[in-house]
Amino acid sequence: MRNNNLPLFDALGRDLLVIHPVRRAVSLATPFVLAIAFFVFAAYGRWAEAIASTMLLTFLTYGSISHDLVHRTLRLPPAVNEGFLCAIELVSLRSGHAYRLVHLHHHAQFPATDDLEGAAAAMTWWRALLDGLTLQPRLWAFAFRRGGRERLWIGWEATVVVAALVASIVAARWTIAPAFYAALMVAGSWLFPFITSFIPHDPKGETALLQTRLFRGRVLSLVAVEHLYHLEHHLYPQVPHHNWPELGRRLDPYFAAAGLRPVRLFF
Repeated sequence: MRNNNLPLFDALGRDLLVIHPVRRAVSLATPFVLAIAFFVFAAYGRWAEAIASTMLLTFLTYGSISHDLVHRTLRLPPAVNEGFLCAIELVSLRSGHAYRLVHLHHHAQFPATDDLEGAAAAMTWWRALLDGLTLQPRLWAFAFRRGGRERLWIGWEATVVVAALVASIVAARWTIAPAFYAALMVAGSWLFPFITSFIPHDPKGETALLQTRLFRGRVLSLVAVEHLYHLEHHLYPQVPHHNWPELGRRLDPYFAAAGLRPVRLFF
């Protein structure tokens, strides 16, 4: 047993680290399929489906697929992992390597004052929403200052994103689709502090078990597409998102013994 009477990872089962190759391949392909889907739907004037594609792209990349690449939980060769982290986040007009540096700092330091990713947890809901307007440039600046050898990645990724934004504006003379795509991706990132920090975290908690909320229930599972396992992830970050529901089930007896009361939406 370790802190807060939680089990060592081996006691939970190392099968939680295993992902079927097909599931891994589908995860890695999904962001590119969704990005292409946007432009296909846009070409046919199906804007509702196009917008839905970018919403799903934003949710799945930052929330799980890129997140797995940040923690290297997909068990890919290092060079392959770095390439996918870069490419998938660039499709989303973000820097994968800046994301990694800031996110791992969040894991190590929350709720420290220099934890940019977790800062919104201590804000009001409306202030957390406003925080997203400038978060990505601030994350880039923070990561570049502390990036060390990853500064080349971060600098190159920032250059590509700026070039893509400029190109989308220039292309508006012929088609609005690239600019609309860019606007949707940028606007989607504005919600990150509210969704990934304000909702799941409680900076006033005295222990690791109390600093991140426990979520359960069928309604929340459906609404969040089985992604509301933030506490489980903070405790065992080596588990890929595919196995978060099973990790949660195995931890439920320990959470109950610790007196944690999960947040539910109706049932």
